[in-house]
Amino acid sequence: MSEISVIEAEQRRAQEQVLDVREDVEVADGMIPGALHIPMGQLTSRLPELDRTRPVIVVWSSGNRSARVADALTGAGCTADTMAGGMLSWERAGLPVR
Repeated sequence: MSEISVIEAEQRRAQEQVLDVREDVEVADGMIPGALHIPMGQLTSRLPELDRTRPVIVVWSSGNRSARVADALTGAGCTADTMAGGMLSWERAGLPVR
């Protein structure tokens, strides 16, 4: 697992999976376009929704908890990175939100 910048995440998101692990109330304010929303507490039961052949960029509000999710995904056989600063940094950078 590594931490990537929001700029790198923006460049890679068309080829990779973006996984937003925030709670429902948090994603109500917006998500990265094309991201899959699976709250962190549901990850184990919804793991089959991820394509294990494609890398995953894990997103949280500020980036802190996404490392735990990325580690769990790596343990499940996925390639996973975290996005530095999470959605707060994404929005500050003026990147698209849906």
